[in-house]
Amino acid sequence: MADEKITISELKNYMRRFVDRRNWQQFHSPKNLAMGLAIETGELLEHFQWISEQQSREVVRNEKEMALVKEEVADVFSYLLALTETMGIDLSEAFYDKMKRNDAKYPAEKYYGRYKI
Repeated sequence: MADEKITISELKNYMRRFVDRRNWQQFHSPKNLAMGLAIETGELLEHFQWISEQQSREVVRNEKEMALVKEEVADVFSYLLALTETMGIDLSEAFYDKMKRNDAKYPAEKYYGRYKI
């Protein structure tokens, strides 16, 4: 299952079926999903909390640690998909709209290789 072969719509449908089979819609308020997303993001951050920037780049060479990070990334993404599904947000549209605003706010010729000028 490569990123190039699976659509966001397919992932949302998979999440919807998963939730429906368990009757979890009752718990999927925007508030609960946003809180779950924040919690899972915190769990992802724990893997990088006490290491240097360079050490964080080396995590990819540690199979055991990468498996744990991958699991947390999946949890974060699952909550994000559920939140967008519950709120009727088109994730691709939201992403492209935001990136267009970022492109205007941070033109490459002014911000190339740096965060601020």
